[in-house]
Amino acid sequence: MNFEFKTQDVDWTVVASIFQQVGWGNRQPAEIRSAFEKSSYVIFAYDGAELVAFGRTMDDGQYYALLVDIVVKPDRQQSGLGREIVNYLKSQLVGYKFITLTAAPGKEEFYLKLGWQRQATALIWPVSEEQQRLHVTS
Repeated sequence: MNFEFKTQDVDWTVVASIFQQVGWGNRQPAEIRSAFEKSSYVIFAYDGAELVAFGRTMDDGQYYALLVDIVVKPDRQQSGLGREIVNYLKSQLVGYKFITLTAAPGKEEFYLKLGWQRQATALIWPVSEEQQRLHVTS
């Protein structure tokens, strides 16, 4: 497994395809590229020439940091790749006061096993009916 920590030479159509494979919808390659290029830290996992997983962070440089888009191809899940990506990204965020993430529905247990804890006060402003359905509790 080879890890890259830059956005140059990434095939964004492949990234979009992986998002679709995991059920995260139809994202546009140019929009994905723009988001990753604005991220503080990125990681891409390759098996040979094949992109199989990735993740990124967003932060304010001081207080708040957020892990986002932690994605592993379905046929590579349960291999430890997700753990490696999360651990790498978390290791880059030493010194921040708040480090958070939002788990994809059904993936909460994965993060709990890595030591993440549920927030008592996390809230969301849903921007779609799908977000309302998937991320809002009563």
